[in-house]
Amino acid sequence: MKIDFTKSENGLIPAIIQDFETKRVLMLGYMNLEAYEKTLLINKVTFFSRSKNRLWTKGEESGHFLDLINMKIDCDNDTLLIQVNPEGPTCHKGSDTCWQESNTENYGFLSKLEKTIKSKRVNSSSHKSYVASLFELGINKIAQKVGEEAVEVIIEAKDNNDKLFLDESADLLFHYLILLQAKGFQLEDVVSVLKNRDKKS
Repeated sequence: MKIDFTKSENGLIPAIIQDFETKRVLMLGYMNLEAYEKTLLINKVTFFSRSKNRLWTKGEESGHFLDLINMKIDCDNDTLLIQVNPEGPTCHKGSDTCWQESNTENYGFLSKLEKTIKSKRVNSSSHKSYVASLFELGINKIAQKVGEEAVEVIIEAKDNNDKLFLDESADLLFHYLILLQAKGFQLEDVVSVLKNRDKKS
């Protein structure tokens, strides 16, 4: 990488720290050439501390190191995106990130949909909805709906109507998310199983 450390008077460039797995931004630090080289040497993110006026390996006191996975430079060659595996919380105040966010994976719209399903389940007494009614009917009915939607997906997969296939696939996924919550799980629990299998393969 051609990193331009000369764009600032003190030779420091921003280093954005991102969890390799969850893609959450954990913190922002600054590096000079020496910090960059030490990071590559020990595979643990090292900054130049402006307050301590010296090199500072994150975790050298707390043990919460940032294990280096990958580095990328931006289009102007003056900002680093560093992907890491954090050993514990990143913020010095004890939180996962310096923005007091939980370092959990986010699946975009599917995570939003999970929250909607949970909200309708929790507020079922005040707001009757299809989702709330399914939870009231119990696990057997929810499992039955998943089975019905799975059969519909299989039927449409054998046909040539792509719209119907995608519609039924969406219905299956939606009801599966409901089933997961009825069993006390979330999508991240299934993803965790898949990750463990991937490590063993």
